[in-house]
Amino acid sequence: MSFAHILAVPYPAQGHVMPLMELAQEIAKHGLKVTFVNTEFVHNQIVNALSKNDDSGDGISLVTIPDGLEPWEDRKDLAKLTTAMYRVMPGKLHELIENINNAEGDDNITCVIADVSLGWALDIADKLEIMPVFFCPAAAAQLAVFFSLPKLLENGIIENDGNIMKKQMIHLSPTMPPMNTETFTWACFSDFATRKSVFELFVAGNKFMKLAKWILCNSAYELEAETFTSFPEMLPIGPLSASNKLGDKPGSFWPEDSGCLSWLDQQPACSVIYVAHGSFTIFDQTQFQELALGLEMTNKPFLWVVRPDMTDNTKDVYPEGFKERIGSRGKMVNWTPQVKVLRHPAIACFLSHCGWNSTSEGVSNGVPFLCWPYFADQFFNQTYICDVWKVGLRCDKNENGIISKGEIKNKVEELLGDSNFKARAMNLKEKVVNSVSEDGSSNKNLSNFIECLKKLH
Repeated sequence: MSFAHILAVPYPAQGHVMPLMELAQEIAKHGLKVTFVNTEFVHNQIVNALSKNDDSGDGISLVTIPDGLEPWEDRKDLAKLTTAMYRVMPGKLHELIENINNAEGDDNITCVIADVSLGWALDIADKLEIMPVFFCPAAAAQLAVFFSLPKLLENGIIENDGNIMKKQMIHLSPTMPPMNTETFTWACFSDFATRKSVFELFVAGNKFMKLAKWILCNSAYELEAETFTSFPEMLPIGPLSASNKLGDKPGSFWPEDSGCLSWLDQQPACSVIYVAHGSFTIFDQTQFQELALGLEMTNKPFLWVVRPDMTDNTKDVYPEGFKERIGSRGKMVNWTPQVKVLRHPAIACFLSHCGWNSTSEGVSNGVPFLCWPYFADQFFNQTYICDVWKVGLRCDKNENGIISKGEIKNKVEELLGDSNFKARAMNLKEKVVNSVSEDGSSNKNLSNFIECLKKLH
């Protein structure tokens, strides 16, 4: 007798790997076999982090394929990475599936769940007569852009190469929040080659989306009701992190510093500014120091995630005397167990790059935001936070393109000085937590999907 065997294929970036791994864990809890496909480079990062985090991977089989780049090449060069991936990964994925299916036993792949940025994986699954499923780790509004590409091209809003004809506010549907054309994911990159590569991922996603038997989104109806109503093909099953009772995030690229939780235990309730800018953000020396000085000027305790590769300078990154002046009031770490941090009662607000994982984790825990988007979908997520949910404030750049220390200090005071932000954040938390509870809409959708997987053989 054959059994269901799911192959999960994420885009090789932190914000894509972790939510798909959470979905894989939910599927594996129901006794289904899951094989998780990382690139060799990402796999090595995760294994190195796991050895220090002591995370077992929950019985999911981890396998690898190459991404087409040499180990020393820069994975943050998205144009180069995308080109290499498309050249190498489809053939390697096809070969992996064939090897699994030709092995002895009844463990043939019955479903491929692929990230929306890897549309070609659905094409491979379809040709091998395996059920193809699309997974969107970002907001449903970003998936709505995938659906809307033909209309955007037809109406002359964008050109065939993704070029934005003019800056304007548009509605992808009459009820959805307005979207600035300059905040389309690909349009947020200043480099032409990167813009073109990311746009081509959207075009491919639109093309292959038609093959998907399910289109799953790591969001909730309660967060994006208008989008899910306008695009009923999308099924909300999240936020997956909100159903994570232990707060252990699988698939981290960096070892987590759990010592920060002990430091948080020593801080008063709702007093700490949590500062984390994700896995991609890079600051120049001027902006990094303004951020440091701004945190110092707040006179509040802060927990700040400073990745080793976060600045374009490798030494003397902090302002002179900064560490001595802040003493134990501030704690800087390389990486944190973020869900556990955001759940901690000491956290007052979240100074964030507004990646979707961070956004959904923040709202799932009732934490108000200070928004500092860096690229891609983060700008539209800021719109949700500030204009739709009204649980945060923007950090505005000055005439030199810098978010100044004074701006940081003032926005912290404004956010924490108005109790309405916290009240709205707690109200939103209740809705999100309900969505992943036993009778919640997201949980029901996920359960229906898993029941469908169980019938595959």
